[in-house]
Amino acid sequence: MIIINVDVMLAKRKMSVTELADRVGITIANMSVLKTGKAKALKFSTLNKICKALNCQPGDILEYVEGDDETEMGD
Repeated sequence: MIIINVDVMLAKRKMSVTELADRVGITIANMSVLKTGKAKALKFSTLNKICKALNCQPGDILEYVEGDDETEMGD
């Protein structure tokens, strides 16, 4: 399964969820869904904006961990 570490990068950059949502152009609610790992999908354009806002690489916020959730994704 994919773990989203947006909260880690927010802490490293001393940035709030609200500020990141504003910079990316999505609602705070959608950013919270992403941050908590409850999102089912992530557009590359949104990932690009998050990386730009946090000055990071996709690998800094996305992490693959083996888990049971792989079967739920249809693999």
